[in-house]
This record gives sequence, C-alpha cells and structure tokens, in this order.
Amino acid sequence: MAESNSLQNIAAIIYITPENSKISVKNDFLQLELTAPNEEGNIETKTYDRIFLHRAFPFDHPYSYISVLDKDSKEIGMISNVDIFDEDTSLKLRAELDRKYYAPVIKKINSVKERYGFSYWNVDTDAGPISFTLHDTYRSMLKVEHVRIFITDIDSNRYEIPNVEELDHKSYKKIELYL
Repeated sequence: MAESNSLQNIAAIIYITPENSKISVKNDFLQLELTAPNEEGNIETKTYDRIFLHRAFPFDHPYSYISVLDKDSKEIGMISNVDIFDEDTSLKLRAELDRKYYAPVIKKINSVKERYGFSYWNVDTDAGPISFTLHDTYRSMLKVEHVRIFITDIDSNRYEIPNVEELDHKSYKKIELYL
C-alpha cells in the first residue's frame, strides 16, 4: 500500500527538459510543446501558445529552478537550469528572464530628497540617468546580501546596487541612513 501523504502524492513536478519539450517564439511570446503524463497518467503532447517564466530563487540562482506557467498562471513544470537546452533555446529563455526581471544597476546617486513620507531619487544607472520615487524608503529597499541592495519604486520598477561599498563616497553618504 502506497503512503498517502508521500511527497510524490503532494507535489508532482514535471521537469521540462530538451528530451520532453520544444520551446519556441511566436509573435514575441514564448511557446512550449511538452510531452508528459496527463492527469490520468497517459503520455500526451500538449502545446502552450504562451508561457511565462518565474524564478524560484531570483537572487541566488537566476537561471536555475525556473517555474513555467501557462496563461492562467497555472504551473506547467520546472526547468532545473536553462543551460541544459541548446544554445538558441537557452538564449531565448535568458532573454525572457532578463526582460521580466530587468533592474538597472545604480552607479551613482546624485540626490535623495525626503518630503511627506516619500523620497525622490535622481541616479545614474547602466541604462542612463533615472529619477524615481519611493514611498516608505526603508521598506522599499531589500538588502539581499551584506552589500547588495534592490530598490522598488512606487511604480514597481526595480533597481539594483550590487555593492554599496563600491559606490563613490558622496553617493554612499546619501543613502547611509537607510542602510
């Protein structure tokens, strides 16, 4: 008799691999053709016209443990690492992940001004000069490692400071209070 609460019965994960899938791009959207067991346990091939990728560990493993979702946000399966696919497919997957998780890198902080619970930032990034606004500055800054910070503005745009200790002295002094 099989144990009813085994991990296999709780979470059946389909791993998407080059052997059981074909990933392509149509109309700028990722598509997936997957051959896998259906709910009855029979092998079938199913085509998903549009898929979405979601990082399980966005900071530590940006190209590993990628959840693949259908248009209704239902998980189809998991990609253990995008590099298991051929170079062309791997590049498509990386490009989609980089687009979804785009976060300009802050190189210099020109000014930070506080007014009425908001902070107004003017920075130089690897994408050029950018101005953005934070509400509740302390909660808008996520310290991932001792020196690495992600900032989310009021429009849900993300920015990254890979190493606050590598900022110039004036930039560091402008945000030191928030660290």
